[in-house]
Amino acid sequence: MKLLALTTALLGTVALGIASSAPSTAPAAAPAPAAIPAPAPFHCQVPCGIYGDSMRIDMMREDAETIAKGMAQITEMEGKDSFPYNQMVRWIVTKDEHATKIQELVSSYWLAQRIKAPKDAGGRDKYLHQLELMHGITVAAMKCKQTTDTSNVDRLNALVTEFAGTYFTEEDLKHLEEHGKGH
Repeated sequence: MKLLALTTALLGTVALGIASSAPSTAPAAAPAPAAIPAPAPFHCQVPCGIYGDSMRIDMMREDAETIAKGMAQITEMEGKDSFPYNQMVRWIVTKDEHATKIQELVSSYWLAQRIKAPKDAGGRDKYLHQLELMHGITVAAMKCKQTTDTSNVDRLNALVTEFAGTYFTEEDLKHLEEHGKGH
């Protein structure tokens, strides 16, 4: 990721004619942080009009399933007199990474691009409810990082399901349910 950002910044500098044509023996200075464009982790945000809303719901459910498995593995290891510390650390990191992925997906995809403020008062209640659900999903993911209490994963899954119910049509929900049976 850093290499991509550095290459992009360097190419931008060369394209603007700022780079010196004479070779330098001095080490190159790192570009200013503002000059490095950060790639969007979940979607282009151009807007390109290409969205995979049901896929994003599946991604959140899969992340929640990974969190639950991590919690189970950590709890099982904690109950033993002797356990591999490195394996426990790996499960903790994995659990936390998947919770962070959910939080980033909520902010970068759902809140930034898909949940739209209503143009009239008619859609205000639905909009506010969706915002409340997205906040709840973010908080539940945070709580999954803090503990191995599986009730936080249950809450997370319930909120994702409730959000899907406010966002998709009945036909879409039926497809999501059938598709999600493998999880």
